[in-house]
Amino acid sequence: MYARCILKDKCGRLNLRRKLFTSAKSINALYGLPDSRNSRGQSDGASQFKIQQVFRCKEYIWLARHRFHDVGFQAQHKGSITDEERVDPFSLVADELSLLASRLRSMILTEIPKLGTAAEYFFKMGVEGKRFRPMVLLLMASSLTIGIPEVAADCLRKGLDEEQRLRQQRIAEITEMIHVASLLHDDVLDDADTRRGVGSLNFVMGNKLAVLAGDFLLSRASVALASLKNIEVVELLSKVLEHLVTGEIMQMTNTTEQRCSMEYYMQKTYYKTASLMANSCKAIALIAGQPAEVCMLAYDYGRNLGLAYQLVDDVLDFTGTTASLGKGPLSDIRQGIVTAPILFALEEFPQLHDVISRKFKNPGDIDLALEFLGKSDGIRKAKQLAAQHAGFAVFSVESFPPSESEYVKLCRKALIDLSEKVITRTK
Repeated sequence: MYARCILKDKCGRLNLRRKLFTSAKSINALYGLPDSRNSRGQSDGASQFKIQQVFRCKEYIWLARHRFHDVGFQAQHKGSITDEERVDPFSLVADELSLLASRLRSMILTEIPKLGTAAEYFFKMGVEGKRFRPMVLLLMASSLTIGIPEVAADCLRKGLDEEQRLRQQRIAEITEMIHVASLLHDDVLDDADTRRGVGSLNFVMGNKLAVLAGDFLLSRASVALASLKNIEVVELLSKVLEHLVTGEIMQMTNTTEQRCSMEYYMQKTYYKTASLMANSCKAIALIAGQPAEVCMLAYDYGRNLGLAYQLVDDVLDFTGTTASLGKGPLSDIRQGIVTAPILFALEEFPQLHDVISRKFKNPGDIDLALEFLGKSDGIRKAKQLAAQHAGFAVFSVESFPPSESEYVKLCRKALIDLSEKVITRTK
């Protein structure tokens, strides 16, 4: 399941069908992820839609270094986007990101100076982070713009439907506020002292103010969400808040059996990390007026990109440095948190079970776990699983309805390139 995977659309169709059904299990049934039913309990058709697309799938080649090439995209757009051209996703939406950053800082102003200082702590220039989520959402918005004729790129950037674009920008702002609020709360729960290369807010200003600052950001995000006056979008992003809490509780309270379960780990990872990206991408598609099938493709892109991102984070926690991570390495294992590399190592070395059961608390437990991890394929398999989910994200973008706009194609290429950047990043 985690070996090199070659998907073809003309031969080996039985293997392709088996692999995609297995992949669906790895995301849903096998790993315990939600089956994306709506509030009425009805299936959203995502799995059925994906299976219907199976024989139109293009060829993806997974290399030993965990990089992939989208052969189909390059062939389809030969002439408009060359094989050698690399898209810088950030540059496509840089102006909008600057606008969003400025607007975010104004949205969290308050009459109480100390609360304002705390709330804007990670929105200040220099510590605002990679702005990864807003970037993805703005690119998704451009990728799903409908009814755009073949016009110059700058016309699209200005927005043929300014109201729609403003609403999509608002979703990006809400998503970033929810994300930062979750970081503030996580740092309190984890007793962290650094974040993004600086002192964490709880370390600098105390736990109480950090918690209240996170609550304040969530309240401002809720007000912004209500202003959209779209019940379905409100339901989606409100569910994200529930998922964040659920995922944190799953991490805090679990049995030994659950700590040793890949299914439990993936479900928790979806709740804590991928749900925000998945549902925000779907919200972007809903605002764009896309049909249900396309909305689910946007959801699948965000979900799989989010899962891949967290899997790489788990790897970097073992292989990265304080300088590259902006926080100390081995932070998860020091808190007794089991992640994908250790779970894969457990498959090869059952002796790890006892160490995991006591949450690495005995002297020498962490060193022992690292020794087994070094002897195992845990790191490599975690990278492969991240690459697999990145490939699913690419497949979703390739399944978007065709567009004649060169700028739309460029933004879709940027989303594909982001999938590769996620699994090859080192920080």
